[in-house]
Amino acid sequence: MATNSLVIAPQWIGDAVMTEPLMRRLQARGERLTVGALPWVAPVYRAMPQVAEVIDFPFQHGGLQWQARRAMAAQLKARFDAAYVLPNSLKSALIPFLARIPRRVGYLGEARLGLLTQRLKNPPRDERPPMVAFYSALSGESGLEQDRPQLQMDAQVVAQALADLGLQRGGYVVFAPGAEYGPAKRWPAAHFAALAQQLDVPVVLLGSGKERALCEEIAAPVNAARPGWALNFAGKTTLEQALSAIAATKSIVSNDSGLMHVAAAFGVPQVAVFGSSSPLHTPPLNDRAQVLWLKNDPAYQPPLDCAPCFQRTCPLGHTRCLVDVTPQRVLAALA
Repeated sequence: MATNSLVIAPQWIGDAVMTEPLMRRLQARGERLTVGALPWVAPVYRAMPQVAEVIDFPFQHGGLQWQARRAMAAQLKARFDAAYVLPNSLKSALIPFLARIPRRVGYLGEARLGLLTQRLKNPPRDERPPMVAFYSALSGESGLEQDRPQLQMDAQVVAQALADLGLQRGGYVVFAPGAEYGPAKRWPAAHFAALAQQLDVPVVLLGSGKERALCEEIAAPVNAARPGWALNFAGKTTLEQALSAIAATKSIVSNDSGLMHVAAAFGVPQVAVFGSSSPLHTPPLNDRAQVLWLKNDPAYQPPLDCAPCFQRTCPLGHTRCLVDVTPQRVLAALA
């Protein structure tokens, strides 16, 4: 008889993608997986064939939301044999505890010692393994360094999304110019615009509603020179439509962001521009990915001794790590 397991998902798209190898491991050993996820992350789990059911949690960013969590736990009571709590927060461990799920697995963190029955030691942030291995370790299995996330969209879902957006498979390049963490991870908008004008197919700009102005900063000069060449869909698509557009793209150019990891999991050709963060920790796990990071370029002078700083904004005020990655260099990497 299969073990019924509940997985409490992380709240960021990139992190959600990097949990897929854990889903694969759990499902392969006979666990039936139900994932509880926030609405803006849930579509990622619907692109994982190993997941039998996805429950949209009705919670918001921040706050304990005690009554809502108690109500959700009551709905889930007596359904599950095990739970895997992927975030490190106290509130993320409450539902499995309140639902009285017998086996509750997670990392130690934020005063939740009594909420978990199987606790892994949380390594210091500067010693933490790559995120895929960090999440996969919750399976209790070895060989984690071989894991690579894989996503798979239903063909009919992709076809409908492309029709709704007016796109043709392989007939465009996706730009994902945002980075939730901050501007020190964003390749300049002017560089994106210059690159778009040199491509042989139109560009599709994807992002959240908060990134619409940034995307319009790219689209406006492109469309002034080549009308209709840049389609700004930031804030206008569902996540499912955005995933479909990425799955069917000719290639994608992005910063170190959640959509970068989505593209890697679909295996599409991609160029990922890194600045303040490090591809040694969160690379796109895709054999078709080209990573551009001036920190490890011996020909770049003077060396970037300040990188990676992991800051939201450049402490030195120049963001040289991104500004000096030229559109021509990205174009060459796309070839």
